[in-house]
Amino acid sequence: MASAPQPAGLPPAVQVTRFWTANRRWMLLASLVVSLVLFFILLPAEARLGLWAALQAQRVLVGLLSLFALVALSLVWSAGQRLDARIFLLINLRGHRSPRMDRVMWLATQAGNMLVALSVAGLLALLNYRRLAVEVVLGTLTLWLAVETTKALTDRTRPFLALEQSRVVGWRERGRSFPSGHTTQTFFLVTLFVHQFQLGLGAAIALYALAGLVGFTRVYMGAHYPRDVIAGAILGTVWGGLVTMVDPYWFGF
Repeated sequence: MASAPQPAGLPPAVQVTRFWTANRRWMLLASLVVSLVLFFILLPAEARLGLWAALQAQRVLVGLLSLFALVALSLVWSAGQRLDARIFLLINLRGHRSPRMDRVMWLATQAGNMLVALSVAGLLALLNYRRLAVEVVLGTLTLWLAVETTKALTDRTRPFLALEQSRVVGWRERGRSFPSGHTTQTFFLVTLFVHQFQLGLGAAIALYALAGLVGFTRVYMGAHYPRDVIAGAILGTVWGGLVTMVDPYWFGF
């Protein structure tokens, strides 16, 4: 749909702001597509072919990407929104909510903070896992860009702004709601570590349970709907798999 014509005489800055507001989603989508194309073009030919072959072999990863797209598309489903709100309120309001439990949940949710991920990268570098530290940093930054772009495209309101009876623990998060960035970050790190350290089934289950707890805290604290958390878990897992796939092409580390 064409944007509305701008009234004559408006300052250029105001016209640019109005144009951006009216066309933000399409411009962000175009920027994302261009960035992905440039990324593949700038990759060495060997890395590009290897990544393509790995994607063809990783049907589970492709399936997860398709599932993420379906969850994102389901946001336009009004019945899905009603179900999302019911489950959100069930987790957010029901049961015992002591100040001690609130503090525990607030502390647990910090595992998904970007600063925690960068601190982990610094610790890995000190322990002589320099290559893994670089992967954590680059993966975290690119994942943040992917999450923020998706949030801008979906433009989903935080639950505490849409549901008056919702309960917020801690501060009111800024920005949009879909997907959950904390959940995405945690599942990314867990997936990366499970692959890199070749962890056994028991350790992998324990780490993914911890990541699931972070996702649960996001609903408990009133910051995200359940579908935000589900999408974050899927995207983080996919991102961890993608970083692992390009691991052989990190030269010089």
